[in-house]
Amino acid sequence: MRIERFEGCYTALITPMKNDFSIDFEGLRRLVDFQVEERVGGVLAVGTTGESPTLTHEESIKVIKEVFEIAGDKCVVIAGTGSNFTDKTIEMTREVYDLGVRCVLLVDPYYNGPSSLEIRREYIEPIARMFPEVQVIPYVIPGRTGTQLLPQDLAILHSKFENIRAVKEATGNSENMKLTRRLCGDNFYILSGDDDKTYEIMVHPEIRASGVISVVSNVLPDAIESLTRAILEGRVKKARELNETLKPLFSIVTVKSEEETPYGTITCRARNPLPYKTIMNILGMPSGPCRRPLGKMTKRGLEIIIGALRAVYEKNPNLFEPIEGFFDVDLSRRLYNERFWEGLTYDDY
Repeated sequence: MRIERFEGCYTALITPMKNDFSIDFEGLRRLVDFQVEERVGGVLAVGTTGESPTLTHEESIKVIKEVFEIAGDKCVVIAGTGSNFTDKTIEMTREVYDLGVRCVLLVDPYYNGPSSLEIRREYIEPIARMFPEVQVIPYVIPGRTGTQLLPQDLAILHSKFENIRAVKEATGNSENMKLTRRLCGDNFYILSGDDDKTYEIMVHPEIRASGVISVVSNVLPDAIESLTRAILEGRVKKARELNETLKPLFSIVTVKSEEETPYGTITCRARNPLPYKTIMNILGMPSGPCRRPLGKMTKRGLEIIIGALRAVYEKNPNLFEPIEGFFDVDLSRRLYNERFWEGLTYDDY
């Protein structure tokens, strides 16, 4: 599929697992079919939400292949090929290119901490130059990587390469986003990397983001697509109302809970994809466990998730109708019966 623009909702797919932690490919196919049926703008395979750190190279390629074979002629398919080793990223990008994929997401190299200059010259430029037919989306998320491609270097990349036209922006820093817009110009696409920031940065006159690479759309693709489309079409009031409706679900991409230990109280942070894989298990969608070292929710963390789900479901059950229809589940039972979340938490801290 030719990529004219980057607008709307792109779902960062989870990678469903079986109880033995092997990949549930049948479940993956059902999830992709669901996204296609709900008419999202695109899907991202093997991102952070898809547990890229714990997939082998061979597994990553197989997941991307499955996703592309189902969705490649129906929506944009983005492959997460980024790493903290440029040669590895080149190899993986070449393999997905041979499959037919024409868009990749390159997360800033983590842990080894290259400067913004090095990220540009030694990481993104080689990929963009070597694969001119592939759209390259830098993914800036310093909270996970410990480093950051700065707007100045992003602007240099955009000016030099026709295949660098978008960024996944997850800095949480509006000043960084404003600078990106000023330096990169109006023909550049800023995609939100945080569901809870999407509305804010799409309507902001100095940022003008064009969409989101979303976690929440694993569960409610139509709602997130509708939110972004409403803004793009100037129906801001409708978008604002939908954003308010969805806020409880945006707030649980990461779940913070206060936990008692023998040595005092701590704040436990369950980070993506654990909360949403837990949610999908509760709702009866293909999901399964996370691979270690990710694990399970605490009991208090699960209470937060259940509360948020019920808050949205009870006021807007229509938002969940696509799940009930596609996966043949009854959420009026699943959200109120503890047997549907047995085994999803640790027994104690």
